[in-house]
Amino acid sequence: MIYKCRPKNGTTSGLVFMEKNNFEKNRRKTDGRRREWRQGERFVPQSNAVFGRNAVLELIKSGAPIDKVLVAGREGSVKVIIAEARTRGIPVVDSSNDALDRMTAGGSHQGVAALTAEKEYSTVEDILKSAREKDEKPLLVICDGVEDPHNLGAIIRSAECAGAHGVIIPERRSCGLTPTVSKASAGALAHMMVAKVVNISQCIDKLKEDGVWIFAAEADGTDFYETDWDMPCAIVMGGEDSGVSRLVREKCDFVVSIPMFGKLNSLNVSAAAAVLLCHAARVQKIKKNR
Repeated sequence: MIYKCRPKNGTTSGLVFMEKNNFEKNRRKTDGRRREWRQGERFVPQSNAVFGRNAVLELIKSGAPIDKVLVAGREGSVKVIIAEARTRGIPVVDSSNDALDRMTAGGSHQGVAALTAEKEYSTVEDILKSAREKDEKPLLVICDGVEDPHNLGAIIRSAECAGAHGVIIPERRSCGLTPTVSKASAGALAHMMVAKVVNISQCIDKLKEDGVWIFAAEADGTDFYETDWDMPCAIVMGGEDSGVSRLVREKCDFVVSIPMFGKLNSLNVSAAAAVLLCHAARVQKIKKNR
């Protein structure tokens, strides 16, 4: 028997005729490569992923810290999972079966997966209370859309080293407290309070009511060396690509910048956070000890 197949050069004009034995041999090679690809790194399961309808539902009911629940479809018992997640204030995100296949390495996810957090989240009130108990001016970091877990981990590490009281992240447009974040923080996550809020703008309004001044880190602001940091303050660090969002920036009291003296015009967000945090902490400590 003769089979038709595409030319080896990848063109679509014309067909090549191949005997059955050679056709089957080539097909087995292709299937083997496909299996190898599926078993490659792109299909290693996420270590913080719990999947399967019963497993996810029980995880939610247990009260364990969960970053988000991903669903591919909203029918049947998935509706119960969504209702339970919303009752606990856990974000529910629409996904696809292909995405869940990759996340679970082809496991039987039944269209549902949950991403767990490395530690319990604190509240903004907890962070401010911690500062009051230490008789210190609050020093916080607000991550407005920082999505790279390595950057978030590095920011948490810098915040801990600078003696900051907490880090605030949004429910959406941000990575959660994943194992990668924990590793990138080099142990700092265990000592740093992290709060997750529904809306950054509303959080800023609440912080202002509590006497905290808000500083946005952007390229066109005042030199941070010339800024008075001797006050309760929260530093807003924007996303890797978009920076501080327009609405959040409008809510801020100050816009500060780090002067660049080289050929590049900006620092990585985690490096910029380290510079600003260390300077603000130094100013606050010096003024307190006088």
